[in-house]
Amino acid sequence: MYQLSINNLTIEQFLSQYWQKKPLLIKSGFANFVDPIEPEELAGLAMEESIESRLITNHNNDWQAHHGPFENFSLLTEQNSTLLVQAVDHWHPKAATLLTPFRFVPNWRIDDLMISFSTPGGGVGPHLDQYDVFIIQGKGKRHWRVGMPDPNLKQFAQNKSLLQVEQFDAIIDAVLESGDILYIPPGCPHEGYAVENALNYSVGFRAPDQKDLISSFADYLIDNELGNTRYSDANLIKSDSVGMISDNEVENIHQLMQQAFADKHTFKHWLGTMISQPKHDMDLAPLDEPLNYEELTDYLASSDFIYRAGGVRSVYQVHGESVLLSVNAQTYTLPITALSSVQLLTDKTEFTVLQIKEALKCVVFMKTLAKLISEGTYYLQEGDEFE
Repeated sequence: MYQLSINNLTIEQFLSQYWQKKPLLIKSGFANFVDPIEPEELAGLAMEESIESRLITNHNNDWQAHHGPFENFSLLTEQNSTLLVQAVDHWHPKAATLLTPFRFVPNWRIDDLMISFSTPGGGVGPHLDQYDVFIIQGKGKRHWRVGMPDPNLKQFAQNKSLLQVEQFDAIIDAVLESGDILYIPPGCPHEGYAVENALNYSVGFRAPDQKDLISSFADYLIDNELGNTRYSDANLIKSDSVGMISDNEVENIHQLMQQAFADKHTFKHWLGTMISQPKHDMDLAPLDEPLNYEELTDYLASSDFIYRAGGVRSVYQVHGESVLLSVNAQTYTLPITALSSVQLLTDKTEFTVLQIKEALKCVVFMKTLAKLISEGTYYLQEGDEFE
């Protein structure tokens, strides 16, 4: 298990002083860091059809981006090349443990773990991200420059899939060694180039914008045949100008739209469903035969532990006397008495069967857990000592 140390700051101090405010270089954030994956394993993942990968080269300042899956790695030259693989936490359980130390940020905000392998001079060039990211240095060294947000910086496309930014003033200019970590808030320009063959791990966070949220909510209303209240104007009076939309009519339409958001149960159900939607494929192993909830107790007796599969998005909301559990874009309504067990499903990646023993008296919880296990989002395994 990786233990995070943030320059002798408490989590509360880091959040108040740095989170979404300014970048931070964290020396020896992971002491005695051991890489959870080897470059050869990363290359193997990049050969898979279902895993998103890219290979970026910058020979003589000619930036090229190539998309996987890759049959060979002739483009991964001895210098100036980078292999990037998205959502490695979905496919590599050991690498997925790197996310755990950063779960002081709510689960729904964590996006995925991207891993890159770069040869000397390899990188993706100066660029901006619109989300928070922690970049962990693995084996090798990488030279990083990070600046503060500057609205005057111009972005440009090196090619269709590689957006960069012009040169910037850096407030961090350092060579990172194994176990060092960079925290970079949204909008901070940054660039990193390998000094020697290097592995880097990027923990990215989700930051949906207004149009994405509104679009998703509209789709939810359509899919569930909601939001059918029509505009009405029973108190209409004669207008001096039939071409004008009056301020009163604007307000009525505004209120009509706001009413769609007013039903808290509908809103929370949509939010959980949307925010738990996985962005990448996952390595799930559903049961050959769906598990009947009546068989659940006997089935759980085969193991001491329950695990959440890598990449599964699992969140909950409290709504009155109910708990809305959302797992991979499916939302379930459970009684509030199951709250502590729901928290285990969402807060922990592994827990003991004994810890949910009381909840197994609840038929709704048993039906939900049986379905989740049948789908492979949670699974049983006799394994190492529970931590």
